[in-house]
Amino acid sequence: MRTPLLVALTCAVAVAVFSPGASAAPSVRFQSLAGVNAPGTPAQYNRVGVLQIGPRNARNVLVLNPGTSASAAYFAPLARTIVSEVKGWQVWAVERRENLLEDQSVLNAAKAGQATGQQVFNYYLGWLSDSSISPHFQVIPDADVAYARDWGMSVEVGDLRKVVRLAQRGGRTVVVGGHSLGGSITTAYATWDFSGHAGAEGLSGLVYIDGGSNPVPVSPDRATRSLQSLQTSSPWLAFGGIAAPYAGLFNSTGSLGVKIDPDTPSLGQAFPLLPANLKPPVPVTNAGQYGYALDVKTSPPALRAAQAHLGQLGTGNPAGWDGASALTPIGRYADMFSGWGIQGHDGTAWYHPMRLTIDSGAVADGNANPAQRILDVDATHGDDLPKGLRIYAFGAALGRAGVLATARVLARQSGIPRRNLTLVNRAATYAHNDPNSAAPKKNQFLKFLVPYLERVAGG
Repeated sequence: MRTPLLVALTCAVAVAVFSPGASAAPSVRFQSLAGVNAPGTPAQYNRVGVLQIGPRNARNVLVLNPGTSASAAYFAPLARTIVSEVKGWQVWAVERRENLLEDQSVLNAAKAGQATGQQVFNYYLGWLSDSSISPHFQVIPDADVAYARDWGMSVEVGDLRKVVRLAQRGGRTVVVGGHSLGGSITTAYATWDFSGHAGAEGLSGLVYIDGGSNPVPVSPDRATRSLQSLQTSSPWLAFGGIAAPYAGLFNSTGSLGVKIDPDTPSLGQAFPLLPANLKPPVPVTNAGQYGYALDVKTSPPALRAAQAHLGQLGTGNPAGWDGASALTPIGRYADMFSGWGIQGHDGTAWYHPMRLTIDSGAVADGNANPAQRILDVDATHGDDLPKGLRIYAFGAALGRAGVLATARVLARQSGIPRRNLTLVNRAATYAHNDPNSAAPKKNQFLKFLVPYLERVAGG
């Protein structure tokens, strides 16, 4: 039952999808679509969302799939830059069904200026160590969402099909891409068998951002063991070893703190349940805490998939964050993960389906293999993609040169000419999240993406 305060906060932001601080240009809107009917899933969760950025009448659409434990708003800063630099394009970011389980109520209120940083922290995390805090966020028991154990690649590709079909209406040019695990989803979709036809039919390009499909599939034994283990464990992946939904809550509240209270003493640093390896050795501000936890120099190895080149701790007591020479501005990074200016969405998926990660191991650049039969993966058109398809692959610290290699394999299998490939390796200088969040004038991923999109649009 909601208290009067929570009702007031919710009502204050229910009048608009986007908060008053959101920029009027480029256009930003959200659309919810009917997804595929997954076994046992309640009807309200058989849906897929699309965050659409850019002019509605743009004849070219870049559809982006987020990676592990990320969601549509993750791409918002990058998408705004893309549509401002490449005319005739809009960017659609996919919001997977697991995000429907999130409680964005007090985050929404804070974005609208109706809740303080302390209220946000207390509602989502503070109650864990202070039983007097009420109302507060309610964790969803695994037993209540057992159906999410079936939210694998088949469900994801089915939902993505709805998005791509919508994007293609009216004869629009469509490119599908993804970051990290989103790259594997991109290959799965492109090579998926839809009544004898590859998903890539009708697409003009594929974009891989430090992620893709490993050409070597998992073994049948490993696929079987993974499925068996999933039936008696949580439906959700533990990101960086932190159980769901807490990695998402740390990131959502931490990034929002950078936006609304960057210079106040860190709430997270004093929180006893924040892992010790994420806490700086000196008193810090909210911005200092967030930067320290996720910068490549100080973030723990388990969080490699969340890191960027953000800068370093500054001076002062408490110490702030110094990002003056950083590749990725911490404010832009916080925009990305907090979903700043966007009501109802942040850039983090609090609940990431373990089945989706398991199934990605069987995609194997679209080549049939025994693990696919076990995992209900139907990505079998790896040698049957349109020869005119243009592929852009960018390798950073996690995927490294392997991202480029798997793109080459995918192209070679279908006879796609080398001139259709744009392959860029920046593994030595780019962390896993820098391609999506680096300052536009410094961003090497963006530097090559712009002419790539121009070539696609030009035919």
